[in-house]
Amino acid sequence: MRTGQHHERNHERRYATVAGYDIPDSHDYQADVSGAAMVEPAEPAGGVELVEPAGGVELVEPAGIVKSVEPVGPGDREQRVRGEEAGISTERVDSPNIMPDQKVGILLEALPYIRKFAGKVVVIKYGGNAMPTTGGVAESRKDYRDSLAAFADDVVLMRSTGMCPVVVHGGGPQIDEVMSRLGKVPEFKDGRRVTDAETLEIARMVLVGKVNREIVSALNVHGAVAVGLSGEDARLITASARTGDLGYVGDVKVVDPTVVKTLVNDGLIPVVATTADDQAGQSYNINADSVAGALAAALDAEKLVFLTDVEGIRAYAEESGTTIRALTAGALQDLIDQGRLVGGMLPKGEACLHALRDGVRYAHILDGRVPHVMLLEFFTDKGIGTMITQHKEGVRHGG
Repeated sequence: MRTGQHHERNHERRYATVAGYDIPDSHDYQADVSGAAMVEPAEPAGGVELVEPAGGVELVEPAGIVKSVEPVGPGDREQRVRGEEAGISTERVDSPNIMPDQKVGILLEALPYIRKFAGKVVVIKYGGNAMPTTGGVAESRKDYRDSLAAFADDVVLMRSTGMCPVVVHGGGPQIDEVMSRLGKVPEFKDGRRVTDAETLEIARMVLVGKVNREIVSALNVHGAVAVGLSGEDARLITASARTGDLGYVGDVKVVDPTVVKTLVNDGLIPVVATTADDQAGQSYNINADSVAGALAAALDAEKLVFLTDVEGIRAYAEESGTTIRALTAGALQDLIDQGRLVGGMLPKGEACLHALRDGVRYAHILDGRVPHVMLLEFFTDKGIGTMITQHKEGVRHGG
């Protein structure tokens, strides 16, 4: 946790702490804890019960879930529904109505985080599920453009405060959309796309030729700040065939971050599409979560961030109010071993573990549909998503 000038988040919130979990008793849901160390006594609310047996932590089905009603910060009024649909209250004060002293307070709250993360690499995995699909409807296309523009605003602001963002993007829904137009039905196993030769061609076309170009263009509205590339460029990623019957789905075999480091040192924002070749030149589609984790480790990044369509890791996958605000790598491994991370969250959890064990300090899983979610997570005392750290001491620091 942060100390001194970094304003411990515990200073404003009470936590029940059990074997690597921090469950705030007044945020995502109430916790009734047996054998837990409490910073302050929690008010009973019949929420999630964490029982600590001799063999470790057992998560017991909740008696009742209390969803968060905490404001997530300033943002556009018309975008409020996105957060509410994700189970997050987005009651906000519109910027014009904020009093001058409140504006000063916001800036002062952000200052220690700006100082702390200046010069640090942050790898951002921008998931396709965080981007509204175009769907061929004018209003949907506008949502898509607005979402990209808001994402670009945040990334460029991070760069302007001294952080070194690197974007790795997915594009699963966009691939699905094109496949549907061509009469193909997507197939997944353990959160990974089954990829035959035709699907590989579609994936390369969508990821490299469409989504990558659109993200780069959105960033470059702010100036000549972004460069697009794929894992194939300058041998950034060398792939190997993934075992099993997934077709042309690869794993990350080797990461050579030289080209990315060069771009970052030149003050540019690399935007990476996750196709890559093996040593013989065969192309593969690689899960973007896996690429983000491996690249973050190779860059010795301070942070690895996943933007997706859920508010974070849930104690119960189908219960939107059971977001775990902070946990350690060991606790995350327990959730994976218990089968509590399912679908697309599984490769994200595995990528977080890989990165943390290879030296990345913080991993975050956030709802990318919430306006300015990264700024809320990085530059405020309370944050908004799930943060994972290697050791308990890091949970939950600011940013």
